[in-house]
Amino acid sequence: MSNYKLSPVNQLLRTLPIEEYQRLAPHLRELVLVSGQVLHEPYEEIKSVYFPITAMISLVSIMENGSTTEIGLIGNEGMIGLPIFLGGEYTISRAIVQMSGKSWKISSDIVLREFKKAGALQKILLLHTQARLTQIAQSAACNRQHKIEARLARWLLSVYDCVLKDELDLTQEFISNMLGVRRAGVTIAANALQDAGIIRYNRGKIVILDHKKLEETSCECYRVVQKEFLRLLGSRRG
Repeated sequence: MSNYKLSPVNQLLRTLPIEEYQRLAPHLRELVLVSGQVLHEPYEEIKSVYFPITAMISLVSIMENGSTTEIGLIGNEGMIGLPIFLGGEYTISRAIVQMSGKSWKISSDIVLREFKKAGALQKILLLHTQARLTQIAQSAACNRQHKIEARLARWLLSVYDCVLKDELDLTQEFISNMLGVRRAGVTIAANALQDAGIIRYNRGKIVILDHKKLEETSCECYRVVQKEFLRLLGSRRG
């Protein structure tokens, strides 16, 4: 499998052989996704696939009372639309843009047609699915076993891996919804990271000051998932 220099970059598309990429290229449309934009709702047929470039997208589970918890975080290492080639047509989660940025968009029919040719795209998407299952399973274990401060550090590292920026527009209310914890718990954890000189937080903006210390504060879940993405796809992921 040869690397193809694709600019702007989505890592899954970049790993395609040139001939497979060229079959998809005429159907790829670059667009800007806006924070808060919903790409698909639960039980809604998925008609488009997204390959993020600089945008960050969350898959969130929605409870009957309206509360939400993040179950997946996707940046330029991945794609939105797994059910189209797994055969399920839709998912029970919502895909929502958490940080504005660019993405490629393509019809699910085109991706499915290429997937069925059993070439490199099929292998890449199946490996990506395995990596995503690891991410979801490890997040579930993390939410049960680890303290909020370590979970927040893990999540901030994951966000950084999606957007590759140290300055992040993140409110405590938003973080509490994504981690599925009370806002007061996020406040205490964020203050602890700030007091340690790891982050700076002010008015809905978090700046990562020390990546090494942030990784040291994070639980092992970040490293477990990152190693699996590297093993399967050759790309970093938190």
